[in-house]
Amino acid sequence: MKPNICILRTDGTNCDIETMYAVEKAGGRGKMVHVNQLRSGSADLKNYKMLIVPGGFTYGDDVHSGKILAVELISYLREQLLEFVEKGNLVLGICNGFQVLVRTGLLPQGNPGDIKVTLINNDSGRFECRWVNMRVEKSNCVFTRGMEGTVVSYQAAHGEGKFYTDKVTLEGLEKAGQVVFRYCTPAGEPTSSYPANPNGSLNAIAGISDSTGRIMGLMPHPERFVEHYQHPNWRRKKTEPHGLAVFKNAVDYINQM
Repeated sequence: MKPNICILRTDGTNCDIETMYAVEKAGGRGKMVHVNQLRSGSADLKNYKMLIVPGGFTYGDDVHSGKILAVELISYLREQLLEFVEKGNLVLGICNGFQVLVRTGLLPQGNPGDIKVTLINNDSGRFECRWVNMRVEKSNCVFTRGMEGTVVSYQAAHGEGKFYTDKVTLEGLEKAGQVVFRYCTPAGEPTSSYPANPNGSLNAIAGISDSTGRIMGLMPHPERFVEHYQHPNWRRKKTEPHGLAVFKNAVDYINQM
């Protein structure tokens, strides 16, 4: 039986269709749900096993990227989110969705309202859109099981992607193994050098999870590489689409719950 997966939408979301395609290809049953449906009660997270906040520019990235949607979720859906997470369900935030999750406090500690990390303007001072390499770190993250130590290539497309936090929090994330992805060279060496690191993230961090491994956020887009021909070099070398594993791991985990 295909698990139900909620793909959250609102004004400015623009990666929902690609995310739906990735979910369906991985064996899930995706459902587009507008945030107003959750607020009105016409939709309920209780009917889903996974919540995905996809990429885009929600509410025009007014104030800060993802900020308004984050405030909306915490102000109106806090209890529903807490219940959803406490039941062991999965949450994935991609690009703008990652920005939303850190601004809600769901990342890095799964505690809505407690904001410990942020994503700020790229060091380059401009929007960066290119394919980047990332090393998958050893962690207990559900979404990257079996991928540890590999180098994946995803497309980055963001203006506020620099991972930033205080020294104590950063050390805590590293010690707890909550860093899931790092920007790296093609050989797999983490790097802070531009353009391999497109935004100047501390410790080359491109994605993190909460301590349970069930909530993950990352800036580059796995949903844009779930078919081999979506990569710009697909004619030269046919490879397994690097992004599909993230969604397959999620579906497999849900099916074993």
